[in-house]
Amino acid sequence: MSVNLRFDFGPEQSSSNTKEGYTRVSGQTYYNEKLGYGFLDGSTVFERDRGRPAALRQDFCIPVGAVFVVDVPNGSYTVQILMGDLITATCTGLKMGPGRLVLADVLTEAGEFVTSSFAVHVADGQLKLAFSGVAPRINALEITLAPQAATLYIVGDSTVTDQPQDGYPYTGWGQMLPLFIKADAAVANYAVSGRSSKSFLEEGRLAPILEHINANDYLFIQFGHNDQKLDAERATSPFTTYKEHLNIYIQEARLRGAAPILVTPVQRRFFDSAAKIIDTHGDYITAMKQLAEEENVPLIDLAEVSKQLFEALGPEETKSLFMWAWPGEFPNFPKGAEDNTHFQERGGIAVAKLIVDCIKKQNIQPLIRYLR
Repeated sequence: MSVNLRFDFGPEQSSSNTKEGYTRVSGQTYYNEKLGYGFLDGSTVFERDRGRPAALRQDFCIPVGAVFVVDVPNGSYTVQILMGDLITATCTGLKMGPGRLVLADVLTEAGEFVTSSFAVHVADGQLKLAFSGVAPRINALEITLAPQAATLYIVGDSTVTDQPQDGYPYTGWGQMLPLFIKADAAVANYAVSGRSSKSFLEEGRLAPILEHINANDYLFIQFGHNDQKLDAERATSPFTTYKEHLNIYIQEARLRGAAPILVTPVQRRFFDSAAKIIDTHGDYITAMKQLAEEENVPLIDLAEVSKQLFEALGPEETKSLFMWAWPGEFPNFPKGAEDNTHFQERGGIAVAKLIVDCIKKQNIQPLIRYLR
C-alpha cells in the first residue's frame, strides 16, 4: 500500500494556480467523511493570495487555532509542511493528534519560507494537525506513508500520557517528546492516566502495541506512581510483583525484536525544609534498577535527573513546570490548580528534554540517531 497526499492551501478562486499533483484546500474546505480531509468545524481559517507567481508560495491559509484532518490508514507517516509569507513575518506552532507537540513557534521573516518534516503515528484512522502561533501560515502539506520509520512506543501513567485538550495545559512528557525527534521516527504514546504496571496489562492495553511493534522500534516503560496505590487493581510490591509485571513488557518487546527501555518514575514536587526533593517512590526505583541490571535493559533514571532539575529550580520556580495556576489563568481551570504530580506544557517539555539528554549522555544506540 502506498499513501502520498499533497495539499496546496489558499483561496478557492486561486485554484488555477494549484501546483500540479496537489489538491486545493481553501479556508472553506471543511472536513466530511466523503471528502476525507479538511478543517474541522469551529476552525477559524483566513486565506490570502499575494498575486506574485511562486508555486506553493503565492497563496496560503491562516489557520488561527484551526485543526486540519486527513483520513489515512493506521501506521506511521512522514509529514512535510511549508510555511511562510512573501510580505510579512510569520510564527506557526503545530500539534499532532491528541496534543503531541511537533513544531514550536516556527519563525520566518518576510519573504522567507521554511519546510519542516516530522513523523507521526496514526492509531485511529485520522491524522489531525492543530495550529497555533501569533501569525500562523500553511502553504502546502505532503503526507507520505513511512513504514520504514522507527516507532517509539511509550507505556505509563498520567505523568506520561497525552492529556486531553479539555485538560489543557495538563501535559504528559510523552506528549512533548515528538518535539525532539527527527522525521525518521514517530512517537506512539499509549500511556493512560491512573494505570500501574499491573492494571495496564490486565486491561489489555499492551496488546495493540504488540500487534504492530517490530525490530525497528522501542518500548519506553515508566510505571510506579500508581503501583504504590492500595487498591487491588493497581497495587504491586516493589521487589516481587512490580518487577514481574515490568519484565512482561521487556520480554514481549524482545520477542518481537524491539528494544525495551526502562524509565524510573519522575519525581513529584514535594520539598523538605531544606528545599530538597522528598522521594515518594522509594523501593520502586531500586527495584526497577535491579531489573534493568538483571535483564540487561537500558535504564533512564528520570527519578534522579528530575530530582536534580527540581532542586535546581527550587520550590517556587517548579510551580511553572507543574500544574499550578492562579484562578482565571487558564480557561479550563477557572478556580486555579495546585497539583504537585502532573505537569503543564512547560513542564512536559522540560521532562521530555531530560529523557532526550539521558539518551544522549548514555549514548543509547541506535536510538540516539533519531534525536534532533
